Amino acid sequence: MIKLIIGLGNPDKKYENTYHNVGILFIDYLREKHPEIHEILHIIKSEHFMNNSGSFVIKSMKRYNVNPEKLLIVHDDSDLVIGKFKLDFGRGAAGHHGIESIQQHLKTNDFWRLRIGIRPTDDKIERIKAGDFVLKKISAKNKAIIERVFAEAAIKLESSP
Repeated sequence: MIKLIIGLGNPDKKYENTYHNVGILFIDYLREKHPEIHEILHIIKSEHFMNNSGSFVIKSMKRYNVNPEKLLIVHDDSDLVIGKFKLDFGRGAAGHHGIESIQQHLKTNDFWRLRIGIRPTDDKIERIKAGDFVLKKISAKNKAIIERVFAEAAIKLESSP
């Protein structure tokens, strides 16, 4: 059973409401829409920049006395289109630098991940590299789609690990 949920993103104000911060936005969603979750889980936002997430995760796991198998990391995934998400255990980083940092610090892949799709669905945009859109502000249209994903993911979490 998951005991600790950590949302990844970048803490600086200039990154608020960017695609790269959907992990942090998911934590905000849980706190607002599912306040009862605090009774059974620790839910926190990373205070470190995405690519240096590992040290924050390790400190948080020690603070809450949680093993990797009971950890859920929530983050953006530029390989999934907006409107999609996946809940996985034990996956490789697939080029996500925040996950690479966590895996290096934990020395294992054996933790849960909620990957939230951020890739635009426009054919022209699909060919753009992730670095060209992850730090852009989320459009109003995509914000509505992402919030629907948050609701679906929260339901899945309630019935999963």
